[in-house]
Amino acid sequence: MTATLDTWTLQPDGRRVDKPANMGNVMATLKGTDPTDDRVFIVQGHMDSRVTNVMNRESDAPGANDDGSGTAAVIELCRVMSKSSFPATIIFVTLTGEEQGLLGAEHLSERAIKEKWNLEAVLNNDIMGSNNSSDTRIIDNTRLRVFSEGLPSSLLKDTTGRIGQIQRFGNENDGKARTLARYLKEIGERYVENLEVVMVYRNDRYLRGGDHTPYVQRGFAAVRMTEMNENYEHQHQDLRTENGTEFGDYPKFMDFEYLRKNTAVNLATLANLAKSPTVPQKVTVDVRNLTNATVLYWQAPQAGKVKGYYVLMRETYWPFWQKKFFTTKLGMTLPYSKDNYYFAVQAVSEDGNEGLPVLPVPNLR
Repeated sequence: MTATLDTWTLQPDGRRVDKPANMGNVMATLKGTDPTDDRVFIVQGHMDSRVTNVMNRESDAPGANDDGSGTAAVIELCRVMSKSSFPATIIFVTLTGEEQGLLGAEHLSERAIKEKWNLEAVLNNDIMGSNNSSDTRIIDNTRLRVFSEGLPSSLLKDTTGRIGQIQRFGNENDGKARTLARYLKEIGERYVENLEVVMVYRNDRYLRGGDHTPYVQRGFAAVRMTEMNENYEHQHQDLRTENGTEFGDYPKFMDFEYLRKNTAVNLATLANLAKSPTVPQKVTVDVRNLTNATVLYWQAPQAGKVKGYYVLMRETYWPFWQKKFFTTKLGMTLPYSKDNYYFAVQAVSEDGNEGLPVLPVPNLR
């Protein structure tokens, strides 16, 4: 593992940056052991915090939950995972400048583009360590939200015809981020007790933003992990007490057992991804004939030792995968209609670690 401080100078932007600022993302890179596997996985949180006025750089802003929780999770994941090795590379990063406009994430995601990283997944942890909400006063540490975009935002400037293909074959709910969210739900709930991973079909909440967004805007798979019930009395607030209510993002409002569980979801997901083979290649579904069976073909991954493959299946209206069929072959015929179900294929390592699913491309010839 190597540690670096990725620094740059930011000029005033006329919005939330009013003078030149020296910026720095703190990064630790656990280099993959397989020289043929160039995949990169990122887990991140942000270091900065704020009070009510986003331009107030003088007042105390403890930031215990927003986003000390995500920063602590990244540091703990780095400590635990550095004791092991993985075929693929994992980058642990605490970003700066989130509150001033996702500045650290903009820098790092653009760097990933310029340096041509094979960045397969980004897990963004932001506000993930408190168990109660303002207004409704719900207290619950058994559910974790995962936000993921539907139609990829990178398609807003699409010139390749991908939008038409998505509309034609009904894949509006199967972009990279949504596929990652399904994977995270399955793996997280498999390994972490007393926790439900709740998929939210939005990139983020109303009036808010997060450090996963610059990545999805550049075409990467990125999701936001956030506590189920946010307390706005403890976010972006001047430290004060009004009418018996204490405002401020203090450590005393944290639920550290909840934070532990949410961190463990990251751990299980990252470890399985980084130990899995790379994705199957050229996954296709045969649509040349009118049949009530479905025929899928694919080619072996480019890296990793493969035990076999899972073919995943779900009904078109169902939010996550319902069935998995194992095979050691490079194809499978299933007695289920391609018109009634979605399918995907994922590679499985010799140790049983599943990779990200790949949806098939219709074979029209």
